[in-house]
Amino acid sequence: MPKVEWPTLLLVAGCYGLYALGTVWAAHLWLPLGMALTVVAMALHSSLSHEVLHGHPFENKTLNAALVFPAIGVFVPYLRFKDTHLAHHLDSKLTDPYDDPESNYLYAEDWDAMPKWRQAVLLFNNTLVGRLLVGPLVGQVCFMTCDIRAIAGGDRRVLAGWLWHVPAVLMVVWWMDAFGAMPVWAYLFCAYAALSILKIRTFLEHQAHERARGRTVIIEDRGPLSWIFLNNNLHVVHHMHPKMPWYRLPSLFRSHRERYLSRNDGYYFASYGEVFRKFFWRRKDPVAHPLWRRDG
Repeated sequence: MPKVEWPTLLLVAGCYGLYALGTVWAAHLWLPLGMALTVVAMALHSSLSHEVLHGHPFENKTLNAALVFPAIGVFVPYLRFKDTHLAHHLDSKLTDPYDDPESNYLYAEDWDAMPKWRQAVLLFNNTLVGRLLVGPLVGQVCFMTCDIRAIAGGDRRVLAGWLWHVPAVLMVVWWMDAFGAMPVWAYLFCAYAALSILKIRTFLEHQAHERARGRTVIIEDRGPLSWIFLNNNLHVVHHMHPKMPWYRLPSLFRSHRERYLSRNDGYYFASYGEVFRKFFWRRKDPVAHPLWRRDG
């Protein structure tokens, strides 16, 4: 790989340019336009943060982290995203309710002991419409609850992740105070909407499967969502080659398409349009893991 991956570096510059355009000029011209551009910039910034934590676009990790340091999406600290996502890349643990930090499953025992109102929320969350509407809130509550418990238990790494998040958010506060033309409520709405868009990608990235190879999806989409997600819809390719930059994933997939489809036991969708048609109102998965129990 080149020492500097220029497509990623240029995209970072474009992302911040779009963010400035949305929060300042477009928001002043017409607030809904500014909000729409800001949502796209925030979602793209999250995808770029994913690239950064996997070692792009520089060889130097500090330089990479500096590129996405401003927490324009507000809600998720970069260091916490990095730690949880890298732990998620242990494929043998994918979808495990506790060992996979990005799993949406629960053990059956925990599900059965849950109050009915929480079950109803999580069942709704397992439809695509639910993931869009309440998914960011459900994910944020679970994420912060776990981190608060970890900090209370003395986990300094988790505490450091949140402490570094403070100056990252303050940079955003300074920008919006000095230049922004968007009210606070609109900015927070944008941050929530950006998380909703990202939930489209994570909605069915992984499924419960007896074999690790069959747990990761391919969505052969070439539309705007695949660009916002930086081709991470070709998710099994990313899991097999986590150091490969986003702009090389499509060609890698095309050159070995049948291999990847065989590799993931055919867990495949032709496009995000197909995903919306199949699962907008219907649950893709149960909340209780269908294969694993706490007792093994």
